[in-house]
Amino acid sequence: MSGRPRTARRSGVPARPQPLREALAPPTVPAPRRAFTRGELALVDRLRTPLAVQRWLNALPYNAESDGETLRTFRGVAARGTAHCLEAALFAAVLLEQHGHPPLLLSFESQDRLDHVIYLYRDAGGWGSIARSRDPGLHGRLPRFATPRALALSYVDAYVDYTGRVRGYGVVHLGGAMGGYDWRFASGNVWAVEQLLIDWPHHRIRTSDARYRRLKRRYAEYRARYGEKPVYYTGRDRWAPLPAQYASAVRRDWR
Repeated sequence: MSGRPRTARRSGVPARPQPLREALAPPTVPAPRRAFTRGELALVDRLRTPLAVQRWLNALPYNAESDGETLRTFRGVAARGTAHCLEAALFAAVLLEQHGHPPLLLSFESQDRLDHVIYLYRDAGGWGSIARSRDPGLHGRLPRFATPRALALSYVDAYVDYTGRVRGYGVVHLGGAMGGYDWRFASGNVWAVEQLLIDWPHHRIRTSDARYRRLKRRYAEYRARYGEKPVYYTGRDRWAPLPAQYASAVRRDWR
């Protein structure tokens, strides 16, 4: 899947997940425009909607961390032109904060300890997400979900591969949770954000073992036959646009 292995939770972290109303509560102030470079402001002014941000991220090569692990901020993604899942979520959070959206991340816990992080937003149509992944089913969702939990459940089937299985999800307001930590513009890796998500209490998601085995078997058979990752899942009418590299799978399976 899209993340790095989790480590054990540290002490002092709340034992129960926050209700969503509390996660949304922290009053935070977006970064002032003067904090952005001229090139960054051009992106802010051009990418004014979640869909525009998703399309921009789709066009970037996925950050496979071939030269070592990274966790870049908005500034790092804008400068390097590449992003993995958490970097893409941070980019979206900083940019869309300038257009009135709170900096919300939704993280998934998986049984194989390879987690995934997406950016969460809400508009008049409901809850949606922005995401990058190495798996086509784990990209963004259109804002058509009544609750963050309903949106999270739309990722469950697509999360199943040879080892992945969603166990839970958590919603974090970065502005309230990170305090004065520079998660927006720091020039180095912002590992404290990753640690926050690892430690954050998650709401449980339970699926039957029979369903999991069926999805895993279907995934393995598809990969063996076509050599590509599938997009055959239900609910695809609520997926955000996919990156171009999945075009062949879409042409074959999107019916």
